[in-house]
Amino acid sequence: MAKLHFHYSTMNAGKSTLLLQAAHNYKERGMETFLLTAEFDNRVGAGIIASRIGISEPATLYNKESDLFQLTERRVQQSQFACMLIDEAQWLSDEQVWQLVRVVDDLNIPVICYGLRVDFMGKLFPGSARLLALADEMREVRTVCHCGKKATMVVRKSPNGKVQVSGDQVLVGGNEMYVSLCRLHWREAVGDRKPIIE
Repeated sequence: MAKLHFHYSTMNAGKSTLLLQAAHNYKERGMETFLLTAEFDNRVGAGIIASRIGISEPATLYNKESDLFQLTERRVQQSQFACMLIDEAQWLSDEQVWQLVRVVDDLNIPVICYGLRVDFMGKLFPGSARLLALADEMREVRTVCHCGKKATMVVRKSPNGKVQVSGDQVLVGGNEMYVSLCRLHWREAVGDRKPIIE
C-alpha cells in the first residue's frame, strides 16, 4: 500500500541530498522515479534538483497551476515508475497536497515530499501545514544551530546582514540570505528575547 511521506526541516539540513539519495537507491535497484521541483526555484537552473554537496538530477517542474494528479497520470502513461519525489514541497498549494493524496490512494504510487516546515517569521508554509495534516509518515531532517542545539527555525537577512521580521513569505535564496537557528537564538535574532550574556 502506497503512502504519502513528508520529510521536513529548516534550511541547509540536507533535504535535497536525501531526495537525490532516495532516487539513486531506486535507480540502483532498476526502478525509475518521478522527480518534481518548483518552477520558480531556479537557483541552479530550471528543472534541476541540486544539493550543496554537488550532486543533481533533472526534474519535472510544477507551479501553482499544476494539477499534480493529472501530471502523474500522464507520466504513468509514458512509463511506469516506482516512486514520486518532490523537492521544495512547502510551496505546494493546499489543493496540490490533496492531489498527491489521490496519487497515493487512487494510483497506489508512493509520494515522498521534502520541504521546509516554517518560514523566517516562524509560520507554517501552506503546503507544509497540509502535509503535516495529511501525510501517512513524517520525518524531521535535523540540522544544528551555531550553539550546537537542533535548529528548527530560520532567519532571513537583508543584503546588509540585518535580520528581517516581515516581508513576503516566499523569497528564493540560500546561505547568503537564510540562517538556521534553534528557537532560542531565533527569538534573540528577531528581537523577541534579550541575548544571554555568557
